[in-house]
Amino acid sequence: MATKIRLQRKGRKGYAFYSIVIADSRAPRDGKFTEKIGTYNPNTNPATVDLNFDRALYWVMVGAQPTDTVRNILSREGVYMKKHLMGGVAKGAFDEAQAEAKFNAWKANKQSGLEELKAKQEEAKKAEAKIRLEAEKKVNEAIAKKVAEKKAAAIEAEAAAAATEEAAPAAEATETAENKEA
Repeated sequence: MATKIRLQRKGRKGYAFYSIVIADSRAPRDGKFTEKIGTYNPNTNPATVDLNFDRALYWVMVGAQPTDTVRNILSREGVYMKKHLMGGVAKGAFDEAQAEAKFNAWKANKQSGLEELKAKQEEAKKAEAKIRLEAEKKVNEAIAKKVAEKKAAAIEAEAAAAATEEAAPAAEATETAENKEA
């Protein structure tokens, strides 16, 4: 029986997530499977993988062939690194304790790299938000200037209107006084 490690589609239309399963290569994609070893959700950022590491390692060691996507997932999770180290132990290149130490060092290095990447992304988000805030402040200042200019023009117009209203009764009074004298 040719055994494959592959993805089994789940979820609704337009929002797929997958189960990582061990199945006969002749079985349909969403059909009968031997064992479910994990899940993969590409809809999150970054993609979420929940994997039973020991079972995945077992199936890779006994010769199950993964699909391309599953191979990438297993490689990222360290299954192939562990298989490589176990091969070294079998050949006598080093003992199991050294293999475990190398694997833990690799995993720690990978975790620190992921944390650095997350930190850079957070910094980029903060910088982008700061730039947007500065641009918004400039736009708001420009709007405030225009509003202040309009208010100043309105106050000037009111003052001019009040001055003409005050001047008009005074002018009428002088005209009436001149008319009475004549």
